[in-house]
Amino acid sequence: MGGALPVNQYIPRPWTNLYGLARTLVALGTAATLATSSVETLFRPVATIGDYPLCRSTTAASLFCLSPDSYTHLTWLKWICVAALAVIASGWRPRFTALPHAYINYSVFSGISIADGGDQIALILSVLLLLPALGDTRRWHWQAPRSPEADTRTTRALALIGISGLVMVRLQMVVVYLQAAVAKLPHAEWQDGTAMWYWGSHLDFGPAPWLDTFTALILASPLGVALMTWIPVAIEGSLVVAALLPWKIRRWAMYAGITFHLCIALMMGLWSFALAMTAGILILCLPLGSAIHARTISKDASPPKRIPEPEPLAPPVPQH
Repeated sequence: MGGALPVNQYIPRPWTNLYGLARTLVALGTAATLATSSVETLFRPVATIGDYPLCRSTTAASLFCLSPDSYTHLTWLKWICVAALAVIASGWRPRFTALPHAYINYSVFSGISIADGGDQIALILSVLLLLPALGDTRRWHWQAPRSPEADTRTTRALALIGISGLVMVRLQMVVVYLQAAVAKLPHAEWQDGTAMWYWGSHLDFGPAPWLDTFTALILASPLGVALMTWIPVAIEGSLVVAALLPWKIRRWAMYAGITFHLCIALMMGLWSFALAMTAGILILCLPLGSAIHARTISKDASPPKRIPEPEPLAPPVPQH
């Protein structure tokens, strides 16, 4: 079709600062889990299951199965992963670091005995973000994308693959929040607004000691407990339909979702989960071709000159 527009004129380019920021957040979350946890905690035995890493069936492909019987060797492997994740988070050579990122997250999720939802979503995101990284030839994923004029058929095909990966991330986040919201509704504690009282009073999952005074005031108020219970469900529901909302409304759903996960991290200490979910929320809510720009104004720069508005034309003089 000779009159068709070139592909790069109507397909958003996936390798922008937004996609890079998401990769960085996911990598930092996994690195924080490994760096702040001892190998004795990460690979402790689990009753009725056995010693970790299990190294059975598909889990035998985990990096930690290279030396499953020595805590010393596991410690070295753990810090090698942390170093690699630091490089990945820096944004260096996304085309070459995306596959190691996915493999490390697979090794963590399948190899440690304390894997949670944050490790699972980090694995899924790192695998899906591998698709846009395949065509990313930049040195750093913070750099501006290449000029569309330099595109070829190969780069356009890779752009389509990358877009499909980001669309799958969006669908994955919709499924996560749909399940999270719907699964709460049948339970009486979520219906009557008391569920967060039980979580807030739990010895293991309750707030950190420095938050006890603040949360105690909220938990002592029926209205406070009800709001703490129902607001998360409302936020999760808004994120399910966020991609269908106009930007003026969608951005508030994005801010609410990020704040919600920050509160979970502060209260329960689930920082890796918060970082991974924030990465997913950004891709869910922001346009796929978004870029984050830092605007700076020099102190010596003179203010922009104001262009005078044109004077209105005089009305024509009637002729008799």
